[in-house]
Amino acid sequence: MIGQATDLKKGLKEFFGFDSFKGNQEKVIQAIMEGKDCFVIMPTGAGKSLCYQLPALMKEGTAIIISPLIALMKNQVDAIRGFGESDAVAHFLNSSLSKTQSKKVMDDVSEGKTKMLYVAPETLKKDETIDFLKQVKVSFVAVDEAHCISEWGHDFRPEYRRIKQIIKAIDDVPMVALTATATPKVQSDIQKNLSMADAIVFKSSFNRSNLYYEVRAKGKKANTLKEILQIINQRKGKSGIIYCLSRKKVEEIAEILQANNIKALPYHAGLDSKTRSSHQDKFLMEEADVIVATIAFGMGIDKPDVRFVIHYDVPKSLEGYYQETGRAGRDGLDGDCILFFNPNDTEKLEKFLKDRNVAEREIGTQLIAEMASFSESSQCRRKLLLHYFGETFEQKDCHKMCDNCRHPKKLEVVTDQAVNALKVVELTDGKVAIDHVVNVLAGKSTVETKAYEHDRSPLFGIGKNKPDVFWKSVVRMHLLEDRISKNIESYGLLSITEKGINFIASPSEIKMAVDTEYEYVKDDEIDNVQIESMHDEELYGMLKELQRDVARKMNLPPYVIFQESSLEDMATKFPISLDELENISGVGKNKAKKYGKPFIELIENYVEENDIERPDDLILKSVVNKSGKKISIIQNIDKKVNLDDIAKSNGMSLSDLLNEIENIVYSGTKLDILPYVDELIDEEVQDEIFDYFRNTEDNDLDAAVDEFDGEFSHDEMQLFRIHFISEVAN
Repeated sequence: MIGQATDLKKGLKEFFGFDSFKGNQEKVIQAIMEGKDCFVIMPTGAGKSLCYQLPALMKEGTAIIISPLIALMKNQVDAIRGFGESDAVAHFLNSSLSKTQSKKVMDDVSEGKTKMLYVAPETLKKDETIDFLKQVKVSFVAVDEAHCISEWGHDFRPEYRRIKQIIKAIDDVPMVALTATATPKVQSDIQKNLSMADAIVFKSSFNRSNLYYEVRAKGKKANTLKEILQIINQRKGKSGIIYCLSRKKVEEIAEILQANNIKALPYHAGLDSKTRSSHQDKFLMEEADVIVATIAFGMGIDKPDVRFVIHYDVPKSLEGYYQETGRAGRDGLDGDCILFFNPNDTEKLEKFLKDRNVAEREIGTQLIAEMASFSESSQCRRKLLLHYFGETFEQKDCHKMCDNCRHPKKLEVVTDQAVNALKVVELTDGKVAIDHVVNVLAGKSTVETKAYEHDRSPLFGIGKNKPDVFWKSVVRMHLLEDRISKNIESYGLLSITEKGINFIASPSEIKMAVDTEYEYVKDDEIDNVQIESMHDEELYGMLKELQRDVARKMNLPPYVIFQESSLEDMATKFPISLDELENISGVGKNKAKKYGKPFIELIENYVEENDIERPDDLILKSVVNKSGKKISIIQNIDKKVNLDDIAKSNGMSLSDLLNEIENIVYSGTKLDILPYVDELIDEEVQDEIFDYFRNTEDNDLDAAVDEFDGEFSHDEMQLFRIHFISEVAN
């Protein structure tokens, strides 16, 4: 029976089929076998789970594994059962089990068949669980994802803070705490809360040398999605994860990827458990290449060949970022970690904190600020990341595995400015954070600078010839080189270190690149995305001529056939089938079917004659007419609901509503607008306006208003044009 092996390597081979341990695994397992308390800090992919699984299989009794996620438990239990002689070797106990299933688990544990029992903290604290475990021979307790104990951790869970007192109520047994991410502050919190001050600490390097870190500017949705499509298409058939902060965004992006022939699935807590499990299994079994997910996905998922992790939204903390990127390249081969950064996203994260208590809000704000600092920095990303976890790293050892090392920015000598920045930090004496230091250097008079009388110092304004981003870069550089320290518990107040004082006394030349100042981009609607790109002028001219020919034959104005923006889009993306034409801006299925054939024939000939390589990765196929807003508008128009009421119910102005309706009919959807026109315009005048739009090539509404001497408003004339387009074009 399992549990009798004494030689660790023999046990490793017998149970898991491995010939040798990785990193600190053997030392950790030996300490657990000897009944010692251990604190294990080991990065994702380094074999953390094996550290408690092997001793659990080898020691007498049942090991209690406290784990925060049901999906993680199931995944690990399934994996262990694959190595054991029977399914009874590992069980989980949580809210997902029926009474019958829970009884089966307890029977197997009581009979000594179970070597590992995974328990959620919410289940562990129940009186019936505690009473049951008091009757069981417990070999040791492992607290997985131990960073959940700390408010400074990226996934704080209040129920984790009660673990020690609950375990004491069960039995006085050895404990092992394990985490893949722990800053010095989080490490201190964990040890204090679990009464593990004397535990043996095993800390592995956080460096994942096979991962490439890159931060890109996050622009408008269409352009960011286009970049994501390029990233995925360059890695066709490879596994990847895209992280978003909201469920809605997960669904939208998954749909866009599916529309672009990418095997992508969504994953978030709003899906039922069966769907979540199905999507997770399809990803693991390679029936899907890409999972678009909230951070609910990936904890404990052992997929070694994830080749890329994309953050569409900025994570809430560097710990979260490190853990999520750590799901790439677990097999030791290269993995790409690409973060899209927009300062607007960090503002949104801060707004989410507004309902928290003061302490949580302050902590959350500082964690977000650290994430922003990492994103904006021009320093080696690997060095920044490892410094955050208390590890020293030489930039030369990055080997160009981050964007700042691979594509370094221009360096400038900043020795004098570096000294001045340190002098200001010394002056402020650990009482202020980075923004205050920058304000003193830049000579900005604020309530705080006046309150501390820093505006009276000779240093006030000493750097006013440089922008704020320059001074932030200098201060961040000093933090990275430990000339300045940041008091984490005091929410980021800066103090000069002995190293900084020595630098002031004897400065050496410093060169630095200024950090990136990202453009603040407001969110735009995914439904209306259009890719801005240079179109082929020659093809555009040919399409314009064809548009006029088709219009002439059908006795219609050219703009009724296709709008100019649609022709430009065709001359950018070169669609050669009706399916591709449907996804051109302002076209849609009906219009493609009605007018499209000569246009795609022209484009196909042009592509062939000019040997043009079509930019398939630039064709962002949007999910047409699937937005709730569009469906609501179409349904309400069918019901003849008043236009002002439709606008109000959708949170739009009348002008915005008319533009939205016009987009719908231009894309080929026929709407019955006549009842609305009848309310505003006499029938005999309607004929005149109808003839005007039919006979003019000018699509200018102001010209139409002038033509009828201002008798009709801009909105009324636009409504009639919508009616005209719907009648003659669709």
